[in-house]
Amino acid sequence: MITRCYLEITNICNLNCVFCPKTTRAKHTLTIDEFDTLTTRLMGEVRFLYFHLMGEPFLHPLLPQFILMARQKGFVPVLTTNGTLLSQRTDLLDALPHKLQISLHSHEGNGKDHLDQYIDEVMVFAKEAARRGCVVVLRLWNEGGHNLMNEAIRDRIALHQPRPWVSRYDGWKLGENLFLENDNMFEWPDLDHDVYAEEEVFCYALRNQVGVLVDGTVVPCCLDHNGDMNLGNLFEHSLEQILQSPRAQAIYEGFTHHSAAEPLCQRCGYSAVSKRFRK
Repeated sequence: MITRCYLEITNICNLNCVFCPKTTRAKHTLTIDEFDTLTTRLMGEVRFLYFHLMGEPFLHPLLPQFILMARQKGFVPVLTTNGTLLSQRTDLLDALPHKLQISLHSHEGNGKDHLDQYIDEVMVFAKEAARRGCVVVLRLWNEGGHNLMNEAIRDRIALHQPRPWVSRYDGWKLGENLFLENDNMFEWPDLDHDVYAEEEVFCYALRNQVGVLVDGTVVPCCLDHNGDMNLGNLFEHSLEQILQSPRAQAIYEGFTHHSAAEPLCQRCGYSAVSKRFRK
């Protein structure tokens, strides 16, 4: 079983973050029938279902229903959001995912004003979601990049969740089910980038993660924003059939032997900068 699947329920976003590569794919939002078909094909194959790849999932009007459907099918649902729509989507408080990841670095990445209002709205939602049992992770994944507001963000958070916080390897535990996470800014993989000069490369793509784009295209991981590594379509074939395809097997075997078989993987800044995938 693959641990996580990134299922893109929409590739439409309400922001224009400078660090986001965007996508040139046709805009689409999953219908309830499409969501039902894709999740049925994923049943028993993956455990955690992340409603994200490109796009902002809180834009989807059926998001609460999708979360409930995912739970009924045995998935553990997880959401990643820029947090700008939380105050408008209090309906989600009655259909919370297992985990909610809020990318606070999106505010500075858009040159936005009204930081205090943004953080206040995020914290009101986050604290109530955490109180109801949802694991909430506030993310500042911008170290070495757009991080001039980080201290102001932490100070504003402290007005809602007073210090001292419990230090962790990746940030702080602010309270029960509530965390603040730091990490490095990374460069998304792009075929126009230079190849990273690494003697050995390893990635968990197709080992414990896979992505499904809004048109059903299966990709190896959540960073293939344009579907450059098209492994097949989940509307047409089972996940097992797709993972047994020659291209998927070549990717898997390549990483087994510490090499990147795909040009896009050779240009992945997530692995190269963060050193996350070392085995």
